[in-house]
Amino acid sequence: MKRMTAEERAIMRKVNQRIAAKPSLADVIDYLFDETQDLIPCDRISLAFLEEEGRRIVCNHVRANYKPLLLTRGFTEDILGSSLAAVLETGIPRIIGDLTQYLQDHPESRSTELLVREGVRANLTCPLVVEGRVVGFMFRSSLTPNRYTRRHVELQISISERLSQAVDKAWRIEQLEQANRAYLEMLGFVSHELKSPVASMVTDARLVADGYLGEVSDQQHDKLERLIRKGEYLLELVRQYLDLARVEGRELELHIQRNTKLDAEIIQPAVEVVRNQLEERGMTLEIDEAQTPRLLVDCDPALLRVVVVNFLANAAKYGAPGGRVTVKVRASHGGFYISVWNEGPGFSLADRKKLFRRFSRLGTPTDTGTRRGTGLGLYNSWRIVQLHRGRIRAHSQHESWAEFIVEIPQPVDTGELQGDWSPEHLHLGE
Repeated sequence: MKRMTAEERAIMRKVNQRIAAKPSLADVIDYLFDETQDLIPCDRISLAFLEEEGRRIVCNHVRANYKPLLLTRGFTEDILGSSLAAVLETGIPRIIGDLTQYLQDHPESRSTELLVREGVRANLTCPLVVEGRVVGFMFRSSLTPNRYTRRHVELQISISERLSQAVDKAWRIEQLEQANRAYLEMLGFVSHELKSPVASMVTDARLVADGYLGEVSDQQHDKLERLIRKGEYLLELVRQYLDLARVEGRELELHIQRNTKLDAEIIQPAVEVVRNQLEERGMTLEIDEAQTPRLLVDCDPALLRVVVVNFLANAAKYGAPGGRVTVKVRASHGGFYISVWNEGPGFSLADRKKLFRRFSRLGTPTDTGTRRGTGLGLYNSWRIVQLHRGRIRAHSQHESWAEFIVEIPQPVDTGELQGDWSPEHLHLGE
């Protein structure tokens, strides 16, 4: 390769610095388009990546100094049978000096057809190579025929060597984010579609079991109760997956309600959701509000109910049959806290680190082993508490008890609520 001039070295240093700053793919391509015209002139620059184990190419980003663009982000084309197959196999850059002639010789090339319709007449293709494998391509295009030379190829190779690893990582992150969004959309859709029919089946089974549609035998009643329990378990799964879809799908927004009645709007509604589960296991529920039975707070009541329901559902699921469950509510310095304590096996110190992580489930003793969870309830709770700028904690004495605590500051630190904390932000109702 011919030695770089002082001007070329200066530009390459800036390119290296920009890539090292780890901006987005769009930022990198826009920067190259604006700042490397003196090295490799172009009217259009684009980035594309290989998918499906190298069987398909997908356009990721395009920048041009003309409109309209016909070959844009998301355009896909199979590698098999295309001229890019040779570039992929050899890793050697390619120059097409006259795209109009190339299209006449390769009329099946959809990408060439679109580029020619845009007015592009010359193209320089350079593979992006990471650890010896081609992961994608950078294309520079010109409206002027025969625009590119061997020197341009050398300079583009130098840029691509610096660029390849950075853009490959960024591309993989984008793919993971897209896959996660698609997964959550599917999760939310399926969960929502399951919710109504399962709830209807549980209701119908309850009507029959309670004798509203005629007398049932003890054996029939037992079978119906089992059916109801399984249906309620499915509804609990649906609820948690719907919560996850909201949390992970960036649809979860904090809607602060001032002077929320902590007992009437959060604790009692949460208890009603889980009451049947507690009664089914013969558990005794106590609500200890001490001197703050009518505590008024600033929070998102709908989201905070989700947290308390999850705490109570865990207590019902993993607590000792016939044991006690205690809900404690207190004003504290700087805010308020809610705790749910239950008798039962609790968790070991080693298991404590698994709490509040997505899909992380603790080992359970034999008597509760059939009560499997998704590992989502505590994770969703953690995300909700984070939105409130609060803290969530868990304590346990193994084989004796477990306690989960959420602390919420007052006021909640959001753009909507301003001002420093003072005791006046907590009120006792009339």
